[in-house]
Amino acid sequence: MNGDFQSPSGLAGSKLLRRAFGTFATGVTVVTVGSGTPHGMTANSFASVSLDPPLVLVCVSRDAVMHRILTEAGSLGISVLGHRQEKVARHFADRWRPLGLAQFDQIEWTPGEVTGAPLIDDAVAHFECRVWRTYDGGDHTIFLSSVVSLRWEADADSLVFVNGHFRGVSEIGRVPEPSEATT
Repeated sequence: MNGDFQSPSGLAGSKLLRRAFGTFATGVTVVTVGSGTPHGMTANSFASVSLDPPLVLVCVSRDAVMHRILTEAGSLGISVLGHRQEKVARHFADRWRPLGLAQFDQIEWTPGEVTGAPLIDDAVAHFECRVWRTYDGGDHTIFLSSVVSLRWEADADSLVFVNGHFRGVSEIGRVPEPSEATT
């Protein structure tokens, strides 16, 4: 293994910790809220939790605009991005994008039938959810939510994020060329 052993003390918020966490490949989602003030954010801290009842979780920073809006709305949409949607992921990760409905102006989307949350067109899966429980997760809140509607594309190539790079699932084993590096 590369790197020296590091004890947990002093790791909070460190670049070393972020890099170590980044070695775990994650899917990329856009979490959206449609009621009142529409808002979206890129999230890779999404996971399935239970099949019965159907539950998923997403973690949101307490400092994020989404935290307040999601807490107030109580429902959300989750779009699992496809391998050609890196631009969408970067858009909703940009802290300087417009807020409210204007942030969706350059993005193709459809309102969810149950929650009204914007669902990103061409995503490989959509989940509409209602917040079921919330839990403290340090500098984040864990939103545990019940799935009330879903749609997915069979055999679709999802977008993943690993070691600071976006890739399609089918490209995971391929080493990126230096010109493909992301910051």
